[in-house]
Amino acid sequence: MKARVTVTLKSGILDPQGKAIEGALKSLGISGVASVRQGKVFDIEMEGGDPATAEAALKEAADKLLANTVIENYRVEIV
Repeated sequence: MKARVTVTLKSGILDPQGKAIEGALKSLGISGVASVRQGKVFDIEMEGGDPATAEAALKEAADKLLANTVIENYRVEIV
């Protein structure tokens, strides 16, 4: 089964990479960009067929490894 873990900075946390991307988009002439926030995406293939077990395991992985939960949020999706 396939899963996706998306990690993003919590609101209120400064995102210098997002600001740099925002500036680059504007310098390329792309209009209408109000703000940019960057994040990470992990596409993970899991063995087994129980989505609830896979989701629980991935939440544990995100808490312990994939995300810094002090400054980041994460979302686990079974796809």
